[in-house]
Amino acid sequence: MENIHGLRLAIVFCFLVFLGCTWCQESENAGTAVYIVTVRQSPASHYYGELRVKRHGFKHDNSGAAQKLDTPRNASRRGGQYQSRIAQYHDSLLRKVLRGEKYLKLYSYHYLINGFAVLVTPEQAEKLSMRTEIANVVLDFSVRTATTHTPQFLGLPQGAWAQEGGYGSAGEGIVIGFIDTGIDPTHPSFSDDMSGSPYPVPEHFSGICEVTRDFPSGSCNRKLIGARHFAASAITRGIFNASQDYASPFDGDGHGTHTASIAAGNHGIPVVVSGHQFGNASGMAPRSHIAVYKALYKSFGGFAADVVAAIDQAAQDGVDIISLSITPNRRPPGIATFFNPIDMALLSAVKAGIFVVQAAGNTGPSPKSMSSFSPWIFTVGAATHDRVYNNSIVLGNNVTIPGVGLASGTDGDMMYTLVSALHALNDSTATNDMYVSECQDASNFNQNLVQGNLLLCSYSIRFVLGISSIKATLQTAKNLSAAGVVFYMDPFVIGFQLNPIPMSLPGIIIPSPNDSKVLLQYYNSSLERDKDTKNITKFGAVACISGGLKAIYSYSAPKIMYYSARGPDPEDTSLDDADILKPNLVAPGNFIWAAWSSLGTDLVEFQGENFAMLSGTSMAAPHVAGLAALVKQRYPSFSPSAIGSALSTTSSLLDKNGGPIMAQRAYNNPDLNQSPATPFDMGSGFVNATAAMDPGLIFDLSYDDYMSFLCGINGSAPVVWNYTEQSCGISNVSGVDLNLPSITIATLNQSRVVQRTVTNVAGNETYIVGWSAPYGVSIKVTPNRFCIATGEKLVLSVFFNATINSTVASYGRIGLFGKQGHNVNIPLSVIAKILYNTTNS
Repeated sequence: MENIHGLRLAIVFCFLVFLGCTWCQESENAGTAVYIVTVRQSPASHYYGELRVKRHGFKHDNSGAAQKLDTPRNASRRGGQYQSRIAQYHDSLLRKVLRGEKYLKLYSYHYLINGFAVLVTPEQAEKLSMRTEIANVVLDFSVRTATTHTPQFLGLPQGAWAQEGGYGSAGEGIVIGFIDTGIDPTHPSFSDDMSGSPYPVPEHFSGICEVTRDFPSGSCNRKLIGARHFAASAITRGIFNASQDYASPFDGDGHGTHTASIAAGNHGIPVVVSGHQFGNASGMAPRSHIAVYKALYKSFGGFAADVVAAIDQAAQDGVDIISLSITPNRRPPGIATFFNPIDMALLSAVKAGIFVVQAAGNTGPSPKSMSSFSPWIFTVGAATHDRVYNNSIVLGNNVTIPGVGLASGTDGDMMYTLVSALHALNDSTATNDMYVSECQDASNFNQNLVQGNLLLCSYSIRFVLGISSIKATLQTAKNLSAAGVVFYMDPFVIGFQLNPIPMSLPGIIIPSPNDSKVLLQYYNSSLERDKDTKNITKFGAVACISGGLKAIYSYSAPKIMYYSARGPDPEDTSLDDADILKPNLVAPGNFIWAAWSSLGTDLVEFQGENFAMLSGTSMAAPHVAGLAALVKQRYPSFSPSAIGSALSTTSSLLDKNGGPIMAQRAYNNPDLNQSPATPFDMGSGFVNATAAMDPGLIFDLSYDDYMSFLCGINGSAPVVWNYTEQSCGISNVSGVDLNLPSITIATLNQSRVVQRTVTNVAGNETYIVGWSAPYGVSIKVTPNRFCIATGEKLVLSVFFNATINSTVASYGRIGLFGKQGHNVNIPLSVIAKILYNTTNS
């Protein structure tokens, strides 16, 4: 999952998921496997020569449950008949090609792509690929899933919300589709009775809500207006566990509930965890609507065949925005990373006018660690916001050690005796139990030694893997009547950042191995022992816990988190660099409070709670999905690329202190290894919600532009034809030529002219152009001053010249400064620079 919680950082979790999914796929290769097959016919979305048609809406009964209308004749209904014909054609084709053989069709894709997912043998897949009716046969692959204060940090109450009439109307009429682990419909963040004002379901949305035992009738309402689940690919593998994964839209994990509430959760929901109050939560667009397409599951992650089915259905239903907090487990093979079933389905979604947001991935901070590739997908990295929770323990020798833990402190300045679990064992306890120091079972310990004291326990890799839990340790401490718990880090665990974990009694976790050594040295040196028996006669170490319930606010935010995936964007599995800037920007992704499923099991520490604190690019992406809903509400005619442009060109480059945004560069001790962020760390910058509502100028792109880009990739013509049934012809368009709000050049061979077209979406305005050139490059922009009327377009020409030979990336910026206050930020990135010596030898 693209979230980080406790010590369960993505590099550990994704490694385990990758092993599990790889094993599943390899075991299938011995017999059958799931393949995604594309057919050489247009999908239903192209049937009438347009992608978006007005769809029928909902009627609601008294219970609030969504019911699909049986409306009069319209394009949507005719499209449904065509979709049925497509499914029948798929069935007929399979029967004809695999006559008399066993196979299992899982899905018919008919809206964004014309194709199907089928369980067959490799030999049968080869038969299908040889047919002229078949365009493409791709082996299914696995994927993984990649707030109370962030609205204030982003300036929404006085900014973007205020511009749309306040939080009570922010995002109204916009439908956000979430492809994730489902949703808990009982959570107050998704109630539709939070205000007395009318809350109609948008007429353009035509989705339905599945009704199952886990997701009964009435689960949907005017807030949560659609919910389905997709698991056919997983079921065929025999890895779907109905008791854990729920064959319904219900969220048995927690991740999907969390991401949906970040983007679109109701405003003012109290956050109470372990009996402690942590403020009130709100989504970025609290008045927008939610449609859920569950395709990810706790026990195994997910598979592309199910994700593509979810994307196809979301587009057909009429969502305005798709939020994907998921990434592939590996880079797609082939001539370019862009050519994979998920990205190509999303390209058709963009053609349908849907803005697509995806998490960058939690594989940073290495270069080229990006897990979201295509220019039509808006990729979001993770940064901090300014709220932090600090805890600390003060030792009897006046040394203060920092730690984490959403826990109350011990009473006042009173010092409590520290007793190690290893020194409080019952006589009957086997001393060779190497895990007893984790304090998972109270029966192992002598209550007389622990009662009223601070119990000292170890935090090991077993907590990372979910074998041991903080909750079990806390229960042990309660059963022994301990005054509190202190966790020290196992020396075999590298120093990590831990999320603050809720504790129901005074407690702290010391995440640093070095600080843990300081604590243990003090503890051991304070023990008094019998000279003859060496038995402990007195526990001399004392301490008090300060407590970590009170938030403090830092001026060093935002900061790019070490786990956030970095550019350059890899164009292929050889890691050649694409002329595309990734990530597009960054948003809050660290220590994010948001809704949690009542039966969510992904985090033991938050089981049974209504809210959880998670970190990861999974949390950053829905922030942008919600903010995109505000932009879409403000500018209903904006294309997906125009929405992305408004978010990108207005992003912030400075932290709250006015200094450059910093990026963490190491997994171990990240705050000690940081430097100013580059575009490959943060894209255009940190999202600025209020400025995005008034961008001044935008950079627009069409589906045809993306097609020209794909056709410009060497050797891509047959692949493009297989996916889109469109002929390429001759195209010299590269990523540099796309009208993106950034310029990235993988190789600058002496010189190059790059053009960008801006469109004025504000009033008449005069702009002055300024720039800073990347090191080793000289640039010039013409015109360097211009007047542009409302709705007018203007072409900017940027002249690049290499001044050195270098393969080290360097960065610059172009700024367009309007006399009416609009500032447009265009990041520049040049990787390889080649300067030829033109003098005669």
